[in-house]
Amino acid sequence: THPRFYYRLPAEDEVLLQKLREESRAVFLQRKSRELLDNEELQNLWFLLDKNQVPPTAGDEAMISYESFLKVGEKAGSKCKLFFTARVYAKLLHNDPYGRISIMQFFNYVMRKVWLHQTRIGLSLYDVAGQGYLRESDLENYILELIPTLPQLDGLEKSFYSFYVCTAVRKFFFFLDPLRTGKIKIQDILACSFLDDLLELRDEELSKESQESNWFSAPSALRVYGQYLNLDKDHNGMLSKEELSRYGTGTLTSVFLDRVYQECLTYDGEMDYKTYLDFVLALENRKEPAALQYIFKLLDMENKGYLNVFALNYFFRAIQEQMKIHGQEPVSFQDVKDEIFDMVKPRDPYKITLQDLVNSGQGDTVTSILIDLNGFWTYENREVLVTNDSENTTADLEDT
Repeated sequence: THPRFYYRLPAEDEVLLQKLREESRAVFLQRKSRELLDNEELQNLWFLLDKNQVPPTAGDEAMISYESFLKVGEKAGSKCKLFFTARVYAKLLHNDPYGRISIMQFFNYVMRKVWLHQTRIGLSLYDVAGQGYLRESDLENYILELIPTLPQLDGLEKSFYSFYVCTAVRKFFFFLDPLRTGKIKIQDILACSFLDDLLELRDEELSKESQESNWFSAPSALRVYGQYLNLDKDHNGMLSKEELSRYGTGTLTSVFLDRVYQECLTYDGEMDYKTYLDFVLALENRKEPAALQYIFKLLDMENKGYLNVFALNYFFRAIQEQMKIHGQEPVSFQDVKDEIFDMVKPRDPYKITLQDLVNSGQGDTVTSILIDLNGFWTYENREVLVTNDSENTTADLEDT
């Protein structure tokens, strides 16, 4: 008889089969967890590596030869076996004249692998369907239960937890679920840097700069939520188009904001916090493909998959109108259009696709020119700004 490769998933009404599946997965994950090195075993591995180092040191780095590396592998126990291979050794070999590798680099490699496996098991416990994906609610549960283990979030009020979880989860879904399927592969979560940023909050000594640049930190989450509350002038918990128009420097064009409210999920023409988070993530990360995809969809009014001269003109007209209101001399569209096509260098000289924008590395500049008077002004005055910066730098140097 042929072996069975496929076992169908139990249906929702097959409660007993569902329970059996959940229990067997939990047991499997526990077994996997026991196969990982614990702290004591890691300390023992470090002791063995240190004891078998081969002189001379390379700068401050203690080194080990392949022969000693294999010797340590024999003593380190069965759990370490998979790390002591020729492939791992070759991966860490960097121009040492004696053909040795750095003990610290090897140990960090082991630690990173152990951490990845631990995290994968941790995430898999929340994968209710057992399909290697996390849905929004699964990731919300994971992050909610993670909060008490992160000292940097100790000061958060319990009443803010649901807003914090929503803020954190949106970043994962905005960047890792571009097709908006409502689920993310656990593999993708592990491969991106967001978990590192989140788990950086375990560090009690995290600098102010690191906290401000980390989307998941308490100051960052409170900043984003605080901005939302400040924009919500009528305090109904939602943002109208007029309220959102004060976002940032208040210079986004009304034509662009119209498109936001046409395309994005709204409730009676108002935007909730979750939709607002997508909007903020797109505008704060304009260099990223996922953010460009979000903005491109708004610029591509007829859903053609490309921007032509008509689309560019439609959005830039609103910039020209704003310039008049501010008493500035409007810039000719023809000049701006030529500059945009020169920057992007699209495959088709009359059409700009999302891929063209991403490939050009100029997507953030192009979108800023079309949607934001402040962004256009910054672009137009770039030479002046660079000159002022270099003059200030020179003056600073002369003062020292």
